[in-house]
Amino acid sequence: MQNQTIKGFRASFLDVIADPFYETEADCVRYFPDGLLVVEHGKVKDLGDYETLYPQYADIPITYYRDRLIVSGFIDTHIHFPQMEMIASYGEQLLEWLSTYTFPTERKFADRNYALEISSLFLNELLRNGTTTALVFTSVFLQSTDAFFEEAQRRNLRMIAGKVMMDRHAPDFLVDTAASSYLETKQLIEKWHKRDRLLYAVTPRFAITSTSEQLTNAGKLLAEFPDVYLHTHLSENVKEVETVAEFFPESEGYLDVYDRAGLVGSKSVFAHGVQLTDREFARLSEAKSAIAFCPTSNLFLGSGLFKLEKAKSSETPVKVGLGTDVGAGTSFSILRTASAAYQVAQLRSQKLSAFKALFLATLGGAIALSLDDKLGNFEIGKEADFIVLNLRSTPIMALRNKSSDQAIATTLAEISDQLFATIIMGDDRAIETTYIMGEKAEF
Repeated sequence: MQNQTIKGFRASFLDVIADPFYETEADCVRYFPDGLLVVEHGKVKDLGDYETLYPQYADIPITYYRDRLIVSGFIDTHIHFPQMEMIASYGEQLLEWLSTYTFPTERKFADRNYALEISSLFLNELLRNGTTTALVFTSVFLQSTDAFFEEAQRRNLRMIAGKVMMDRHAPDFLVDTAASSYLETKQLIEKWHKRDRLLYAVTPRFAITSTSEQLTNAGKLLAEFPDVYLHTHLSENVKEVETVAEFFPESEGYLDVYDRAGLVGSKSVFAHGVQLTDREFARLSEAKSAIAFCPTSNLFLGSGLFKLEKAKSSETPVKVGLGTDVGAGTSFSILRTASAAYQVAQLRSQKLSAFKALFLATLGGAIALSLDDKLGNFEIGKEADFIVLNLRSTPIMALRNKSSDQAIATTLAEISDQLFATIIMGDDRAIETTYIMGEKAEF
């Protein structure tokens, strides 16, 4: 009788096992043109060439995705679930955009039922785009965070989220206080952190909307719960950086505001970092903090071009993952986000290869979120979150990715070329199926 706790998947497989920004790309990726992935109890049991592995697993059920490429699930290191419905809002830069669009929309999330409804739509959209893990801003309302975690738990997802802490420079209907944000965040940490696959992030929106007292309380929470995350925004926009300097004249820069509050550490993830100084890159590197690179958002709001080459330099190496930053970001798709990242690199006279982009979308994101022991590739023992890619999902992609025998690529060079074309032209249509812990996701 077949053992249903163990199953196999046959397809082409590509994963990243080391950082191609620092090592030869060929040494950083594994490619099996005809491979077999074995999953047991939701985790990777084995991966290798099909003909080699099959005799060991001849009695298990195997799902065959002919002419498809399977990669690890995409990881989104910065996104706002309450901003889903205001994506593609016209005409403003960051601070005006928040006042005009974001704050009025986030007011709706005082309603728990509304938050549940949008949480379901939001998670469906992530899964439809092949994103299996995300670091998520909820809203200032505790009930919106509960709603998000409930929906993520129901789907058995590996998600990180946190209630927004915001006690000034926002409408009265959205602000909390330094004391209330501390107590509510503590309550949420105790309820949700490490519950099933869920994790918590202490989440001050950014320095402009938090008093020094609130930031200090955020640091206090990190000291009390040292394995939770810190998630906030940093140096996104020139006007924002100038405003932070006005509000915190004693600081030695934007990052220093957070540093003084004890918020810069190895589980701190800072979104954007477009305007970072060399000194700030060095401090992030020293602290082993991470940056969420959000190119569609940075372009849409006119914030600037992130210095990826500086973050991934040998002198000041910083952990970097990709962030869609919906709703300032213009797509839930990590493929579209990676395409924009390539364009940002080009505008800075740099190159972002297909394998480096895949690294940022998978293992790089896992490293940024301190989850590379659980996610990011198909190493044995890791959680089996993965996606089935159709590299010919549209007529133009079918033409572009046509190989001589109409089959999947057989060499590393050929799969690199096909993956690059998929990154540049692909979107949710390229995601044929999404798997969570080895089970097909329903959405």
